[in-house]
Amino acid sequence: MIYVLALIGLVTVVVLLWKAFGPTSTTPARVQGPDDDPEFLWRMSREAERERRDDDPSGER
Repeated sequence: MIYVLALIGLVTVVVLLWKAFGPTSTTPARVQGPDDDPEFLWRMSREAERERRDDDPSGER
């Protein structure tokens, strides 16, 4: 019976030490929607410009 209590105490101490000094969990980065992503907006702008050029029958901007 004493071994069971000692094991429970040891597990408790280990868990508390792990929480106090163990590796910290990093907070996940903020999820960015496509309308907030500068790279996405740049690609959309570039694709829209290409489509405008392709639709222009004179070949000029």
